[in-house]
Amino acid sequence: MAFPKDFLWGGATAANQYEGGYLSGGKGLSTLDAITGGSKEHPRMISFKTKDGKTHQVTREQSLPAGAVGYVDPEQYYPSHVATDFYHHWQEDIALFAEMGFKCFRMSISWARICPKGDFAINEEGLAFYDRIFDELQKHGIEPVVTINHFDIPMHLADELDGWLDRQVVDYFVFFCETIFKRYKGKVRYWMTFNEINFLRSWTQIGIHDNSKPKRWQAMHHLFVASAKAVMKGHEIDPDNQIGMMVAYIPSYPMTADPKDVFAALQFNRDQESFIDVQVKGYYPAHRIKEFEREGIVIEKLEGDDELIAQGTVDYIGFSYYMSTASSADPDKVKYVGGNQMPAVKNPYLTESDWGWAVDPLGLRISLCKLYDRYNIPLFIVENGFGAQDVVEADGTINDDYRIQYFRDHIQAMKDAVELDGVDLMGYTPWGCIDLVSAGTGEMSKRYGFIYVDLDDEGQGTLARSRKQSFFWYQKVIESNGESLGE
Repeated sequence: MAFPKDFLWGGATAANQYEGGYLSGGKGLSTLDAITGGSKEHPRMISFKTKDGKTHQVTREQSLPAGAVGYVDPEQYYPSHVATDFYHHWQEDIALFAEMGFKCFRMSISWARICPKGDFAINEEGLAFYDRIFDELQKHGIEPVVTINHFDIPMHLADELDGWLDRQVVDYFVFFCETIFKRYKGKVRYWMTFNEINFLRSWTQIGIHDNSKPKRWQAMHHLFVASAKAVMKGHEIDPDNQIGMMVAYIPSYPMTADPKDVFAALQFNRDQESFIDVQVKGYYPAHRIKEFEREGIVIEKLEGDDELIAQGTVDYIGFSYYMSTASSADPDKVKYVGGNQMPAVKNPYLTESDWGWAVDPLGLRISLCKLYDRYNIPLFIVENGFGAQDVVEADGTINDDYRIQYFRDHIQAMKDAVELDGVDLMGYTPWGCIDLVSAGTGEMSKRYGFIYVDLDDEGQGTLARSRKQSFFWYQKVIESNGESLGE
């Protein structure tokens, strides 16, 4: 048998895309609460007010004027406000996860639900909400895998302190971590500090107004320090805690055997891996330091920061894998943007999803081998999945054979990496195990789940849950510990 008996089969979600209840139970606003819906053709937008009181919108990649504050326009639709309403459906949803046989459930805790302004003021009602979730999971024998911060920041910190650019936010985050480590000691053993840390940028995710490269890297340094401090605090509070980091991993192949293309792929790959280097090896890689020197980027550090980063290394690497890409040294060829926010060159050897994401199961095995060879610590695939437009048949069935095929091929690649390559793989939590709002486009029509949720792109629907065909398929996969993948 390829997978160990304690392999963590499950599924993954994020509070801002799934939880809803955006002002319920004392929760404060987060930056994602001011982000509109969107589509493949129209980007999601940040709603904000300037000092003169006028309201504006910009894309999530653009900088905001100094002093601009997030704004929730009652005339706009903001998907995070209800999302797919785990806040009111948690018992039903956890029962469905248990029916599938989940060994674990990856979720995130909303910082603004615990600390409404992100500071040292605690909302007891928010803590109690997650107590209920963890107790219910425990009742069903499901291990929670908690992402401490998933793609947002309390809006107060973004508006008043310029987010992660302000060193105070490190202390606020570590306080938040200490609060949940103590409160949920014995209930949660698996943690990750930041979701897809290599994608964090802009006001949306880290609360900074100026999204220029020097500002982003200064904020990123504060994130690295905060992660290291959180790891050390979590181990101090409970030595049984397993605390990982999380990166979006998209391996890139050279478009040709031209050494220039090979070097372009190397640069693409090590850019992602540098974020892992800091959190696993405990230092900035030499190529990143040289890059800062060439571009005149000076990271302001406090005395002892490098020592903190060296001491606060993680226990495992969590990563998302959806696709691979290709690299070319010819700038005229690098103009195709395919999936997960990465400029790329279309790979003619691969098929794609409706959203332009290359489907590459062997790329997952390649990724597992590369990461394990490079770091030699346990790996955890915490996101993988296939976004598609599902059709509900007249009899209520949802025949998502395309999703089953995607998962079958990727799980086989995992098995090969474990059985043939000796990779130490902890678990597998496919993304959006229940339908939720797309982070990239804000759509509901881009569905990932084994469980269908009746909601459309405008937020209309009953929120009723129903099982797709992939639900029953994944149930058998888990029951057989990955041995039964079907035909």
